Amino acid sequence: MLAPNMRMARFKLVVTAGTFNCIHAGHKKLLSTALECGERVLIGLTSDKFARKLKGEAEPYEKRKGKLEEALGEKRGRCEIVKIEDEIGVAGESEELEAIVVSEETEKNATKVNEVRKDRGMPELEIIVIELVKDEKRLKLSCRRR
Repeated sequence: MLAPNMRMARFKLVVTAGTFNCIHAGHKKLLSTALECGERVLIGLTSDKFARKLKGEAEPYEKRKGKLEEALGEKRGRCEIVKIEDEIGVAGESEELEAIVVSEETEKNATKVNEVRKDRGMPELEIIVIELVKDEKRLKLSCRRR
């Protein structure tokens, strides 16, 4: 379950994305930040093909989507989960988006999104970067290392 929204949202619609093969503390921080910043959140969930390209292996899309919906809990109503096939995904298409929430590790993808949006004559997104969450060995959390 995610932490309750403690602050007033700064944006009407924000976007974030991931594979969400498992839901760990880093994912929860990403989602909580997106929910704090946005009245509504668009969540790009990698397709099976894109997930395999990024991670080598992943659970099927529908299973990952179910885990994500469960993690969102009562906040699910403020979110829309959409399948993405690449790093740009829906962030390069929606005029309504105002901000993108990423981790330090994926900040370069947000910069790439803004380049694409600019090329398409769309407004750039405000980039909100969260710090990586690390385990007790000071390594970034990962679904691969449980």
